Amino acid sequence: MKAFKQINGLVCPLDRANVDTDAIIPKQFLKSIKRTGFGPYLFDEWRYADHGEPGMDCSHRPLRQEFVLNLPRYKGAQILLTRDNFGCGSSREHAPWAIEDYGFQVIIAPSFADIFFNNCYKNGILPIVLPAAMVDRLFAECAANEGYRLSVDLESQKITFPSGESLGFDIQPHRKHCLLNGLDEIGLTLQHADEIKVFESRHKAVQPWLFA
Repeated sequence: MKAFKQINGLVCPLDRANVDTDAIIPKQFLKSIKRTGFGPYLFDEWRYADHGEPGMDCSHRPLRQEFVLNLPRYKGAQILLTRDNFGCGSSREHAPWAIEDYGFQVIIAPSFADIFFNNCYKNGILPIVLPAAMVDRLFAECAANEGYRLSVDLESQKITFPSGESLGFDIQPHRKHCLLNGLDEIGLTLQHADEIKVFESRHKAVQPWLFA
């Protein structure tokens, strides 16, 4: 997993509440577990005017021109701004895979579905919960200013506006440590690889019949 420390990123406003994981990445794309290649299918049914299937060349598919990801002003955005209960629905980890593969590194919302929220941390995405009034302000400023960018610094836990104003955000210390160091659950376990090898050797010596 890639480490996350700080970014200065273009903001893309998805002004919808209760966005479920089937909207983020539809069920037909769940056949692969490679974690990569899902970005072109992010928000597939909202983004394209035809029905998407795995392996399709999205560069030639008809676009829904009004959908926010298809607007030129938001091309290359790294920060997704959205509304309440983002990531609800099924627990599919493909949803954060698609978001990360598209290029989003930060998601800002008033609230997230619990499983999706946890899956973000496991895949190097920083989900930030802000008060609804502040999210309203960000939507207004983003709409009024093309090229609207925010700086997000995980170490200091601060979001900096174009004006220079800063705003703090909360994150659990363990999750912060993992993101800063690029550690998912496997990475955390491998930090104890030497101790695991010692335990396995001792276990094999004491109970060799288990390894026959």
